[in-house]
Amino acid sequence: MTHDHDDGEGCKGVSRRGFISAVGAGAIGAATLATAQPGAAAPAAPRDEPAQVTLLVNGRKRRLLVEPRWTLLFVLREKLGLTGTKVGCERGECGACTVLIDNIPRYACMTLALEAVGHEITTLEGLLRGEELGPVQQAFLVEDGLQCGYCTPGQVMAAEGLLRANPEPTLEEIRLGMSGNLCRCGAYAHIFKAVRKASELKKAAGR
Repeated sequence: MTHDHDDGEGCKGVSRRGFISAVGAGAIGAATLATAQPGAAAPAAPRDEPAQVTLLVNGRKRRLLVEPRWTLLFVLREKLGLTGTKVGCERGECGACTVLIDNIPRYACMTLALEAVGHEITTLEGLLRGEELGPVQQAFLVEDGLQCGYCTPGQVMAAEGLLRANPEPTLEEIRLGMSGNLCRCGAYAHIFKAVRKASELKKAAGR
């Protein structure tokens, strides 16, 4: 994603740009190491056994066994039943799986579950207040910021992250902040209106 997704510290969730940069840097580093230390032993392969971890999700501690290869997207949906986080491209391009990690929007499909240990994870379900929709969810409903609705959870989470960092964004800042989330229906004009409306609702609610 092209907004704050690349800039958060601590968690190692990867965006499109970060993933490409990391792959290139890793290849260069490996080649350099092989040239400088031709006799060095190869590092041991990571263990594949499941690890017992605790994830902080929507304010609750969830203890479970996690395999090293499992993404946060898989764990949220298949192990914790939080299906508001959608499966889209699974390659960090569409944003349907966006969640907040320490208040920063991240692609859950590009983040290993083990990388999220020790961080605060917020999913679409975490924006609810009991049965009441959160301000961003309400704004998308009022401004009709959806058509088929499949990308909407990721759009909502990206908007939530944007407004937590910048409570009163300009239209250009909204466009930039939402640019990592694709809407195949093309409802962008309504999505931008929804983010503006969410800013107003959050301010009125003191959130």
